[in-house]
Amino acid sequence: MYDKSGLDELAGGLHELGWELVASGGTAAYLEEHGLPVTRLETMTGFAEMLGHRVVTLHPAVHGGILARRDMPEDLADLAEHGIEPFDLVVVNLYPFTEVVLRPGVTDEEAVEMIDIGGPTLLRAAAKNFRHVGAVTHPARYAPVLAELREHGELSLDTRRSLAAETFLVTAAYESAIAGWFGGREGLPETFVPTFRKELDLAYGENPHQRAAYYAEAGRAHLLSGVEQRGGRELSYNNLNDLAAARALVEEFAQPACVIVKHANPCGVAVAETIEQAYVRAVEADPVSAYGGVVVLNRPVSAELAGQIAGQFVEVLFAPGYEAGALDVLRGKEAMRILESAEQRAAPEGELDYRGVMGGLLVQDRDAVTEGREEMTVICGEAGAAEWDDLLFAWRVCRHVTSNAIVVAKAGRTIGIGAGQMSRVDAVRIAIEKAREHGHDLSGAVLASDAFFPFADGPALALEAGVTAIVQPGGSKRDDEVVAAVEKAGGTMILTGRRHFRH
Repeated sequence: MYDKSGLDELAGGLHELGWELVASGGTAAYLEEHGLPVTRLETMTGFAEMLGHRVVTLHPAVHGGILARRDMPEDLADLAEHGIEPFDLVVVNLYPFTEVVLRPGVTDEEAVEMIDIGGPTLLRAAAKNFRHVGAVTHPARYAPVLAELREHGELSLDTRRSLAAETFLVTAAYESAIAGWFGGREGLPETFVPTFRKELDLAYGENPHQRAAYYAEAGRAHLLSGVEQRGGRELSYNNLNDLAAARALVEEFAQPACVIVKHANPCGVAVAETIEQAYVRAVEADPVSAYGGVVVLNRPVSAELAGQIAGQFVEVLFAPGYEAGALDVLRGKEAMRILESAEQRAAPEGELDYRGVMGGLLVQDRDAVTEGREEMTVICGEAGAAEWDDLLFAWRVCRHVTSNAIVVAKAGRTIGIGAGQMSRVDAVRIAIEKAREHGHDLSGAVLASDAFFPFADGPALALEAGVTAIVQPGGSKRDDEVVAAVEKAGGTMILTGRRHFRH
């Protein structure tokens, strides 16, 4: 037993009911320390643990007692011949493999020693023989199991079946996490078995008629790892979907930054010298869309900033910390979910991106690449230092916008975003209209496009509106026409050589 929490209560209750307790090594010592009589496993098997605790429970005296069918005379005869007592309950929790492999700097040797052999074998044996044996995998099951035994003297067949189902889910997840650790270096394996553990039940899904829950992948840091909710209502499906988009984008920036997301797309993004300035500029980028959005900051929230945020309708606020007085102000907005985490949640190297489709999954490498200035090529015109800053900023944001994606930016913030359009020129038109709608000056602005322009109409529309520099992947059959149109208008065109579709 690796996790012994609650074990003394369970074992004590079983002892009071007249059960004989059998345990090995540290578990036996733990029970003895709590004054409980226990039969040490080695007295049954005649073997002490071997190979540095690698072999403890793998013995016929153990597994014969678990697997024997009580309604088959030949099984009972085998037990009698070998002097084996049957077991009625097997309680095991497994080595914390997934927790250990997440530790920074963990070695292969340390990870391998957390691969439990005896534990899953005991549980699987008990679950296979569920008609006669109960299999308990988690401390959360101790109380209900003990209560049923106290009331009825035994576990019902339905209970044992339910415990068996849970056991095989637990052992399957455990093996899958280990397989993922071994196979993580192999890219896209022939057989793909991700394992997810429920973290939260959600009130409903995207719509009230849909059931929903949040599951975290075993063995991975995840969206809510190290996150503490400091106030507000329970998180919803849409909250978490938007939070994932916002956290991924804010991690693009080292300077103080604010990202506001609505319906999984950024509607206001800004960097500034202070986080207070970044927040104000992000809201002003598109104040209409910011209403009811998810706000993610990469600096702690001061009491001053808390007052500004409390003046807005914010669904979720996420920050690495809250200074004195800030939470008191924010908690006055009872509906606002207030989240805190000091951890940056960059996607781990090799993490895959999944999308459910009818009867299956689409799986790909996560798009974790953002090109820098040294990887970009100036095709026509030239850009000054301030323009370059805006081009790189817009390009980082664009990678996180649903395709077809256009981002118009100026002075370190977005001023217009065209997202999820079937036509790229329509995405340009929407971004420009959004900028004008909120009174932004387009002269000297820059534009980023997540994929190439198939025609010159999109760049022409942007240049006519005042945009002076465009960054895009290139690769169209009409690149020459597009570049010629930009050059003729006196604009700057920069190619990255890599597109960033996001659907």
